[in-house]
Amino acid sequence: MAQRFVMAIDQGTTSTRCILFDQSARLVAVAQREHRQHHPRPGWVEQDAVEIWRNVDRIVPQALRDAGVSAEQVVALGITNQRETAVVWDRHTGVPVGRAIVWEDIRTEELVTELAARPESSGIRELCGLPLATYFSAPKLRWLLDNTPGLRDRAERGDVLFGTMDTWLIWNLTGGASGGLHVTDVTNASRTMLMNLTTQAWDAELLSFFDIPAPMLPEIRPSTEIRGVTSRVVPGVTIAAALGDQHAALFGQTCFAKGETKCTYGTGSFLLMNTGDTLVRSEHGLLTTIGYQLGGEPVTYALEGSIAVTGSLVQWFRDKLGLIQSAPEIETLARTVSDNGGCYIVPAFSGLFAPHWHSEARGLIVGLTSYISKGHLARAVLEATAWQTREVVDAMTAELGLPSKALKVDGGMTSDHLLMQIIADVLDVPVMRPMVAETVSLGAAYAAGLAVGYWPDLEGLRRNWHLAARWNPQWNAADREAEYANWKRAVELTFGWAKPKRPRP
Repeated sequence: MAQRFVMAIDQGTTSTRCILFDQSARLVAVAQREHRQHHPRPGWVEQDAVEIWRNVDRIVPQALRDAGVSAEQVVALGITNQRETAVVWDRHTGVPVGRAIVWEDIRTEELVTELAARPESSGIRELCGLPLATYFSAPKLRWLLDNTPGLRDRAERGDVLFGTMDTWLIWNLTGGASGGLHVTDVTNASRTMLMNLTTQAWDAELLSFFDIPAPMLPEIRPSTEIRGVTSRVVPGVTIAAALGDQHAALFGQTCFAKGETKCTYGTGSFLLMNTGDTLVRSEHGLLTTIGYQLGGEPVTYALEGSIAVTGSLVQWFRDKLGLIQSAPEIETLARTVSDNGGCYIVPAFSGLFAPHWHSEARGLIVGLTSYISKGHLARAVLEATAWQTREVVDAMTAELGLPSKALKVDGGMTSDHLLMQIIADVLDVPVMRPMVAETVSLGAAYAAGLAVGYWPDLEGLRRNWHLAARWNPQWNAADREAEYANWKRAVELTFGWAKPKRPRP
């Protein structure tokens, strides 16, 4: 009998990957293509959804070819995706009404301010678990409806469809305009601000508040009950699961027990803690979200700390400042100095996310003197990720009263050993990276494999988790707390920087 595999499509912020895994969770093949980021105005971030779909059309067959595997050997496909990015397209032609608005985009700042001033805004977080912020999908969708001529009428007639990237890809993979499935899963739906966290259904009160026509929304399903079959790219493959990327990483890190925590370090960084069947209402700037839902079981909830800019700060350092030629060089450059020289970089490029939620904040560099070299700046870039992690971990500790004992990490930035050591130092707990670094893709594969019986249960998945690297804290407590105090002073300086535009006379 031919060996069987599970496939994962990981549609990320900067690239899309297709990965094949075997039953031991070993990576068999990977194919990847980057897509363009468009910045037509300050604070605007867009992507071409058609370009992303075409990339999927290329990488799926490539991964199969590279592995020497036929489509018949793929027992299931799991999809994971950048969350909150909003796509609207024509139901009849499959053509997007414009570029996708990416989660980092802050064009809705004024709209969010207007919505927050309405009396009924006080009850929004209670329903959806999320604060009013530019980050989430609903303000982006409302902006498109308000600023695209004729779009609202088309939406109310059901002629256009909305989705996050999982919905866009599943619709295209299952036939597109010729009968494609218009679905999403509970994790992605929980990031729109339109789903009721308790009922896991689109909420009439939320739709009314944001003025979103219901006919354009996808059907919400459990994470492992997508149940589509591909008719395009590689026909006949069962689509068995979908999860937002950070929820997939929680699953891939096998954080199945209440209190287990992971942090994924990518374009942004996202720390999630499994809270089991308990819906925790955060009082410390964290997001209440859904971790995952298996089949007909109750949902598993999570607390999340979202950090907007981490890996993208390294990209900025490389592409906009030109101080390094490749991302890995930042570790080498940062090692040329022993500390930051008193310099701190707060990367509030898209405002500040958890635990502050200041959309008007803007990035800054403080502590500059003639002593500061590019090595100190590189060190400050890495420390910015570590201190932002500390802020979120402290918020989680305050929320649940349980101090963190260790942090499981994954994502592209974990290849930077100096960064991982700095994170261990500022948290004062061990940092652990698993053997399979592609935990976002692995989580999507695990969910799909569970759905079709490829893996029997969660305990079997736990046995696949193996430690690859561990970093133990080395700083003394006095230095740690002094540096943290300096960081917090720097963060406060970013507040209130962007002022609302004055109306023209």
